Amino acid sequence: MHRRPLMLAALSAALLPALPKLAAAEEASTVRLRDLYNKDLSFSDLALTSEGKRITVAGFMAPPLKAESTFFVLTKKPMAVCPFCEPGMPWPDDILAIYARRVVNVIGFNIPILTEGVLELDDYVDPELGFASKVRLSDATYRRA
Repeated sequence: MHRRPLMLAALSAALLPALPKLAAAEEASTVRLRDLYNKDLSFSDLALTSEGKRITVAGFMAPPLKAESTFFVLTKKPMAVCPFCEPGMPWPDDILAIYARRVVNVIGFNIPILTEGVLELDDYVDPELGFASKVRLSDATYRRA
């Protein structure tokens, strides 16, 4: 028997049991949109202690407001249109503004994604798009869940 297949089999046997643990650890560290808010829509302790730190949030990509943009909205549920894109509207607790590192490659609105970025908390109006947000991820990356 050749050594390479034997080594690959041994390595696979050692790593395969760890894969569910890695997936569970990633899932445990993923923040849900609702975890960023208290019932009165103030920011939760988790949000306040995570401000300025990189976090991972699961959700769905709403269709972008503009082509060739680095911005999209992450939603709790699949949505075919951008929710609450007007300044002055009540900010819902189930969406998150995302500012990606690169121009967004659109993922279908009904495909779950994981988004990682730096959590920012405060009122902000995007100067280019006019999108008003209270919470967002900047310097973000995203991938299919």
